[in-house]
Amino acid sequence: MGRQLFGTDGIRGVAGEYPLDRRTVYAVGVALGHWAVGIHGAESTILIGMDTRESGPWIAGTVAAGIQQAGAKVRFAGLITTPGVAYLTRTRDFVAGVMISASHNPYQDNGIKVFDHSGYKLPDAVEHDLEQEIFALLETDLAVREQALEVDHGLDREYIDFLIATFPHRLDGVRLALDCANGAACELAPELFGRLGAEVIATGCEPDGRNINLHCGALHVEALQRRVVEVGAHAGVAFDGDADRAICVAPSGRVVDGDGMLLLVADSLLRKNQLAAGSGAPVVVATAMSNLGLELALKDRGVGLVRAAVGDKYVLEEMIRLGAPIGGEQSGHVIFHHYATTGDGMLTALRVMDVVCETGLNLDELVRDLKIYPQILVNVRVVQKRPLEQLPGVQEYIRAAMTEFNGAGRVLVRFSGTEPLARVMVEGPDLALVEHHARRIAQAVESELASS
Repeated sequence: MGRQLFGTDGIRGVAGEYPLDRRTVYAVGVALGHWAVGIHGAESTILIGMDTRESGPWIAGTVAAGIQQAGAKVRFAGLITTPGVAYLTRTRDFVAGVMISASHNPYQDNGIKVFDHSGYKLPDAVEHDLEQEIFALLETDLAVREQALEVDHGLDREYIDFLIATFPHRLDGVRLALDCANGAACELAPELFGRLGAEVIATGCEPDGRNINLHCGALHVEALQRRVVEVGAHAGVAFDGDADRAICVAPSGRVVDGDGMLLLVADSLLRKNQLAAGSGAPVVVATAMSNLGLELALKDRGVGLVRAAVGDKYVLEEMIRLGAPIGGEQSGHVIFHHYATTGDGMLTALRVMDVVCETGLNLDELVRDLKIYPQILVNVRVVQKRPLEQLPGVQEYIRAAMTEFNGAGRVLVRFSGTEPLARVMVEGPDLALVEHHARRIAQAVESELASS
């Protein structure tokens, strides 16, 4: 049986509504506590962190109460990034780490992401077992509680110290524009780059519990593009709500997304003979969403591109299988396996600036030969997620698009793992043709799935 609560990035939904109502959240904590104690004994400690959403404190406190009810202990990092929780979980004596965040989603949403002691997200099989206990607990008379939590302020400092230790340069004289999305990076990112000597011009650092990702951050880089040009910044970096992704902006205002960052870092590793996978051949792992231009640019360099299922969790699994050093998503989740077990927006920005420093080139120059093929992504809200192969109208329009592209384009239709959406991606050499087919396929999906 497939998982029902856990998606590609933990449990996610509207805060206060199932599966993020108080009873279910408490049951999640109890199940996690039982799992931890069952494996590691009564001294098991679980780390909890959160982003800036107004629902974060009560969700963290309710999860913590459930964990303690099951006999495990809790440490609270307070406001911290998702990769910060992953790092601390694997480097300290925590059995697991829990991040309360819905990443790039609006403030009304929240989520529960879980890492085990290795720093990796839980395997599907463990999530399935946890679900079974959660459902069983919900059939009982749960005495739901909320635990008051005291922040351990030293934990986020450890994470920042780690990031600084990975960077071999100083950024004195470098002007950086940051957009912290009013999220988890709003205190940490300016401190990180300031300690490295950069002149930091930061926006999106005034969280009020409801403005996380609101017209800012990695999903809304237009204002950052303007600011980079206006202030003459050497680069701009936009994070999402939990800072596990980053999007960069070049001095010209050009957006350098995950594809561009993968290419420029791959170039650097290739020059150092550090891009080889376990097979000995240089390879980069991406997803079906990565632009055809990245694949062709890597091919010109003799580097293979392997496409994993969408989701940084699956990118990482493929990287481990292949022994690949880097991988990521167009959306800005980039994983540097030598340093981290998950996507990390601040680490990604450091690796990009590392290439800038070592080459003396700016971001415009580093990605100048990356040709971006027109790509349209249409999100269709659905009330059901039937197998796509059972939708004849959708399949008919997909075949028509592929016939007209004649090998020079791509179509991907998939369901979101975190939202009630079908995502229609169409890519090809001609924008008008791409828009035409994306619109037809999206309309077919809406016709088949937007009503019960």
